[in-house]
Amino acid sequence: MRQITGFSNELVKRVRSLRDKKHRKREGLFLAEGLRILTEARDAGALPDILFFAPQGGDHPLAQRLIAETEAAGGEVIETTPDILSKLSGKENAQTLVAAYRDRLTPLSELDRGSADIWIVAQALRDPGNLGTILRTSDAVGGGGLILVDDCVDPFSVEAVRASMGALFTQAITTARWAEFVAWLRDGPGQLVGTSLRTDIDYQAPSYAAPTFILVGNEAQGLPQAYEQECDLLVKMPMRGKADSLNAAVATAVMAYEVLNQQRRG
Repeated sequence: MRQITGFSNELVKRVRSLRDKKHRKREGLFLAEGLRILTEARDAGALPDILFFAPQGGDHPLAQRLIAETEAAGGEVIETTPDILSKLSGKENAQTLVAAYRDRLTPLSELDRGSADIWIVAQALRDPGNLGTILRTSDAVGGGGLILVDDCVDPFSVEAVRASMGALFTQAITTARWAEFVAWLRDGPGQLVGTSLRTDIDYQAPSYAAPTFILVGNEAQGLPQAYEQECDLLVKMPMRGKADSLNAAVATAVMAYEVLNQQRRG
């Protein structure tokens, strides 16, 4: 273990640069912060390559265990100051632990669709908060993970990692173009269910087949019509107020729990 107290330190600059996508891609690393998220990561079998901590955070028993396991696995552990942690995380009141982890993308060809009955597929998702919340929902319903189709927000952005509250480490995350995803999907079992306003089928009416792939579209435009035509089933949720649609993450949660509840009822 070593100490770093200078803002000009090269490792501080390197880790701080991971707040930008181009540097995350170049390094193959991303940032996560906070004892809860880092403990969730450890419990899921992921330890950081680099761990920064402030003395007041390192005293917690969970933090001490994380520090010891990171060092034992060959990771670099740095004791530093709250000011440097704020610089790394971009927050004035930073958490007392900030870590850099290896990229966790799973190639589509290696995805095991039989490992879970529920999967989430997001097309052109733009909001990192929505992405993180969808990961949390997938974890909550026992889903296998999130397949990001076309040009989605970076799942390893600081904002998305924060919003996932650790679910990023329990869920498979895959990126693919639409044609690539459809070809993979049709090569095995799986029902593709899209949420759309262009249908009269209530989301609680059908029986969903496992594995169910819930397809959610862009926050502003929804799913392209051509993508809807590829779905095995299109459903919609009743909208009885003035709003004509739900937030993408909320709609995903409603759908995921409907599928889960059907499975629970047998």
